[in-house]
Amino acid sequence: METNEKINDLLNELVQINNDRIEGYERAGKETEDSDLKSLFTAMASKSRLLKSELGSEITNRGGKYTEGTTTSGKAFRVWMDLKAAMTGKDRKAILTSCEFGEDAALETYDKVLESKNDLPANLISLISQQRQKLDHDHKQVKTLRDTVMHAI
Repeated sequence: METNEKINDLLNELVQINNDRIEGYERAGKETEDSDLKSLFTAMASKSRLLKSELGSEITNRGGKYTEGTTTSGKAFRVWMDLKAAMTGKDRKAILTSCEFGEDAALETYDKVLESKNDLPANLISLISQQRQKLDHDHKQVKTLRDTVMHAI
């Protein structure tokens, strides 16, 4: 039982960071007036809902309950994002920079959990690695968009 609890705790860290992404991208979608970013942020929030669902199934299969909460750092980040958006007037670069910061946090969380691979069965290492690749793709996409804005200035 203790092993399942430890695994569920690790998986719940990933659920929380996906909850952060969902809330963060929903907020970012409200902060921008650019239709391409609204579409991108909607797609990224949807992706995190899917990842969260996959993780939730694994937790439930191990007799646990997955969290509906977010991380403390994620809450602080969203407050900072609100303040920054208010000061920058829905600036594209500022929103993308904030999103990249959030993506960095998500990747760090996935890396931290993957460092615990001795505590995880092979199927979960595979699932988490696949999810991390999807988040890395999102990170690169946000970074490229941000860099494009920076070079256009």
